[in-house]
Amino acid sequence: MPSIEILFAFISISTFLCFLPGPDNILVLSQSAINGRKFGILITTGLCTGLVIHTLLVSIGVSAILRTNAIAFEIIRVLGVFYLSYLAWGAFKAKPVILKDNEKKIYDTKKLIKKGLIMNLSNPKIIIFFLAFLPQFTINSEYSISVSLQLLYLGLMFVFVAFISFSVITYLSGFLNNVISKKPLVQVILNKTTGLIFIALALNLLISQF
Repeated sequence: MPSIEILFAFISISTFLCFLPGPDNILVLSQSAINGRKFGILITTGLCTGLVIHTLLVSIGVSAILRTNAIAFEIIRVLGVFYLSYLAWGAFKAKPVILKDNEKKIYDTKKLIKKGLIMNLSNPKIIIFFLAFLPQFTINSEYSISVSLQLLYLGLMFVFVAFISFSVITYLSGFLNNVISKKPLVQVILNKTTGLIFIALALNLLISQF
């Protein structure tokens, strides 16, 4: 299993990324601010269900590639480096987000969960991000559990962090709405910091040996 230091770094980075303004948490924030906390929690449930599915796909897929084709895994790693670099570039170039308050209210519980689930599963970038992000925190040694179980553990840990983070966003929706909409400098600082984190992850992925 990853050491305490590695887990601390993983949870810290995951928490920061979950709070960074993006499609998922902006959806949670806007629904919570406009329609109430119940809506944010239901959408969060759908989003995190999608993350669990992505976690299962990555843990099974990466372990299979490691067992059968080292070249394919190296290709995935190189693509991961490029993708993390692309995310860094996007973070540096990102402009402040302005939330709108004219969204139509949705009252159906199943529809809200389904909305979050579909939004998550329809985004192929998430599984690419998991492929580039999760393996960096695994340990490949004779004394550690299999890589697939480590990826599953880390992925579920990320889902837990995401659920807690999105729930906090839901309950602080009014305050966070004002910060995001009325103080764009805060978003600029967060985006620049995120860009540096993605660059660090890309470099680490480039030099790591799995």
